[in-house]
Amino acid sequence: MRAGQLASTALNPNIVLGDPLVHSERGKVPAVQEPLEPLEHGTAASPAHKQTGEPSAHPSMRERLSSVRHLGQHQGKSIAGWLVIGILVISLVIPTHFVVESAGPTLNTLGKVDNTQLVSITGKPTFPTSGELDMTTVYVQGGGQRRLPFLSVLAGWISPKEDVIPEEMVLPRGITTEQQTEQNTVLMDDSQQLSTAAALHELKIPFTSTLSVAGFATDLNAHQLKVGDKLQRINGKQIKDLEMLKGALQGAGDQPSTLDILRDDKPLSVTVTTTAGEEGQRQLGILLGNGFDFPVDVKFGLENVGGPSAGMMFALAIVDQLTEGKLTGGKHFAGTGAITADGKVQPIGGIAQKMIGAKQNGARVFLAPADNCADVAGRVPEGLKVVKVATLAEARKAVEGIGTGQDPASFPTCT
Repeated sequence: MRAGQLASTALNPNIVLGDPLVHSERGKVPAVQEPLEPLEHGTAASPAHKQTGEPSAHPSMRERLSSVRHLGQHQGKSIAGWLVIGILVISLVIPTHFVVESAGPTLNTLGKVDNTQLVSITGKPTFPTSGELDMTTVYVQGGGQRRLPFLSVLAGWISPKEDVIPEEMVLPRGITTEQQTEQNTVLMDDSQQLSTAAALHELKIPFTSTLSVAGFATDLNAHQLKVGDKLQRINGKQIKDLEMLKGALQGAGDQPSTLDILRDDKPLSVTVTTTAGEEGQRQLGILLGNGFDFPVDVKFGLENVGGPSAGMMFALAIVDQLTEGKLTGGKHFAGTGAITADGKVQPIGGIAQKMIGAKQNGARVFLAPADNCADVAGRVPEGLKVVKVATLAEARKAVEGIGTGQDPASFPTCT
């Protein structure tokens, strides 16, 4: 997850401009004192040279012209040097389309933030916990209206603890920083709901879920559906989850489907059509939201942090509180990963910086999504053990096992 956009770090380099320019006074080349006369060998000299045979005290015309030409060349080179330096300085301060990621703070999902419990549960008995299950964050500098100058980007490229990535990977074109912050807040809210669903699913505690229309990606079914419609059945079959809906749409192919919905708590049937996506998946052109009815009330005391990647660590904290015994065994874990309602751990961004933040804050074991292993290779801080997990069940098993004394190396790893 990404801690909110930060202003770029101010860097003030001392640029050495080199030797000072040599100044000259144009038009003050010494004047010729006497007219030149030809000599026998076809050369020219001053009268003094002619009479005494000694060299003239005055430079010849050719020497004077050579001196002027040399002075002009020196000035030209100096001006060119200043131009190069000016262009270099400007290139160092002009805004870029890159962002710099660095390690953000870690937060113990079993503990408190500003004297507020990060995860609190009512509606069912809870049990004491110990140790730490840290969620990890990333600072993102730049992007949108806060673009970084090239010098800051260069510093990010040089630093082994930072990553420089194209702005579009964090902030899609056409989206402002404020809009992205709002989207990250929505993703965080969804993550908290999904983590509760995943924890209850892992503990086999029943709950109900619904899919609803949250918006429209295209106008394909915009006249048949409205924002807030709750999806109940498709072609007569109950919609249990997103995977079931996708399967039903795929099975119908390019034929229309009948959706039974609840609109303002009133049942209604509509006919919808689909189009084929890039990978052949049939699509309704709508944005779906998850709705849940839980038998427990889970509150999250977290502000100013957005994104979905704390889902797995939230779910582990909920599991720990709702089960007897201390899941961590008093040990210090950290991790990251988005979560689905049925407990699948999904990959996220910025994992290299999150591992750095975890190690800096005392964690010894890091839980990483299996699909992030390619991003983990070669980036693990010394002294940190990485365990790869694909499901909440695997993460729970690893934490519980290591908490009771098992060697972290006995669990699957990315390295």
